[in-house]
Amino acid sequence: MPRKPWDLAFTAEPEEVAALRRIMRLHLGLWGLHDSIDTAQLCVSEMVSNVIAHVGPGTPTTLAVSINGTYLRIEVHDPDTRALPALLDAGVEAEGGRGMALVDAIADRWGVQLSADRKVTWCELATCLPSVRGQGEGARLMRVEAMLGLYGEVKLPRVTSFSPLSVAVAEEAVIDVITDLLHWLRAYGRDADEALDKAQMRFEADGCG
Repeated sequence: MPRKPWDLAFTAEPEEVAALRRIMRLHLGLWGLHDSIDTAQLCVSEMVSNVIAHVGPGTPTTLAVSINGTYLRIEVHDPDTRALPALLDAGVEAEGGRGMALVDAIADRWGVQLSADRKVTWCELATCLPSVRGQGEGARLMRVEAMLGLYGEVKLPRVTSFSPLSVAVAEEAVIDVITDLLHWLRAYGRDADEALDKAQMRFEADGCG
């Protein structure tokens, strides 16, 4: 699937942290960024916990995630422009103060952006993405190879009914899969047009059976 930016509005409460971690795991898994999951989850936990501790529980907050070049960018938006994250030299026995120091230690870079009505605390993590755009040929090949591995492990249940809208969405997904497969074949020196012709012949033969 394309690595499109996404965001999620939530209320900053301690019980929300676990849910946000699960959402990050799901999205990064779909993006093929499995190596970044643990670090990204930790950054989200610390950045959201920082809002809870220093802005206050119940703060309307937004998590925004995107790809910036070959980096995974994680942003936490909140409406308090006064309580700025800071690196604290927290002692070993301290119960707090280590959150942003931990983000500083595990992220490749981080910072704070201020506007009139909000602040954005962000961090970026290096990924294994092979292209500067994060959406290039290498990412396409990674998606297809992951999908080919799943074919041997997962059998999806048969869907008995679709709405017209879901059929249209599914059709676009199928077209994307076919396009990716043709690019994968070409990348490994195979004739994509020949493969498409063979697939068409098999499809028509199956239809006559």
